[in-house]
Order: sequence, then C-alpha cells, then structure tokens
Amino acid sequence: MTVHIHPSVDHGVKQGSGHFAGGTLVCKCHDRPVKVGIKGDVAHNHACGCTKCWKPSGATFSVVAVVPRQNVTVLENGDKLKIVDASAVIQRYACTGCGTHMYGRIENTGHPFYGLDFIHPELFQEQGSAAPGFAAFVSSVIESGVKPEQMGEIRARLKELGLEPYDCLSPALMDAIATHVAKAKAA
Repeated sequence: MTVHIHPSVDHGVKQGSGHFAGGTLVCKCHDRPVKVGIKGDVAHNHACGCTKCWKPSGATFSVVAVVPRQNVTVLENGDKLKIVDASAVIQRYACTGCGTHMYGRIENTGHPFYGLDFIHPELFQEQGSAAPGFAAFVSSVIESGVKPEQMGEIRARLKELGLEPYDCLSPALMDAIATHVAKAKAA
C-alpha cells in the first residue's frame, strides 16, 4: 500500500527550475479568490507534519516553504484574509471563504525566523519553485490522527521520496535557531 504524504509529492518530488522568479499564490475559492504575490524563489521547502499548517484534503503533511516577508504582497481580495490563531507564533492568514492558508508571518522581532513568511508553494499558479528537500515534525502527524504503527511506513515513504524525516526542523535550520539564540545571549 502506498503511503500518501501530500498530492504535490505523492508521485515524486518535482525539482524546481533553478531560476524561479516568483509568482502568484491562489486560494481554492472559485469566486473572488485571494491572490498573493511572491517575489523570488522559496527556501527551506519541506513536508511538515505539524498540526497547525494547512493541508489540502487527504494530505498527511503540508508542504511549506519560506520567503522574505518583504517579498509577499496581497494582490487581490485581501478582505477575505483572517488570522487563524492570534496566539500562535506564526500568524497564519487564511481565506475565510475556503480556509486555505495563504501565508504565515512571525511578528516577534526576537524570533529566529522573524522576517520570513511561510507559504504553501503548491498554491503557485506558476511552476518551477524550489522542491521540498526534507520533512519536519514527522511524529506530529500522530497528533492529527495517524496511528503510531504507521510511522515506519511513513518515514520509509518520505525517504523514498528523498525527503529526510526529522522530528524537528532540518539540521541547517536547527543550527540557524541555535546561532540566533547564542548571538542574542552574547548581546
């Protein structure tokens, strides 16, 4: 039995073009869809198992990446956007019509990822953004209803797809967090 991770990777991870200049994220509404412009390519694209990230119907993981916040612009129907959970570290702006999370923003200037917005690259109208490169918070899918005995198959499928599974973030991102904390302590 094939383990389903996310529709954008279930049939193989499609590599990015290497020269993606950005594009437009579009929600799932047929009437007045929210459109968000993104300048440049995404970074740290990954499958995420956390329970906060938006997942399309039937997906076990979300696919999420980051872009500099100054590269994110609401283009159309921003009046339909609302923060999902104002108490969360990442302020996820979702369409009130279809529920799609369009972008997430960290407002805490002391947070290691302040200045980066979280987006779901599968919402791009255009093709070619950087491909997912790892899977984060893998064990967290248990919190969303996956049976613990399925985790071996899930991790094996992630590895088969070339998405190294981590139960936190990738080593490079964990190093970035630790560096930020160390610099803050030294200041």
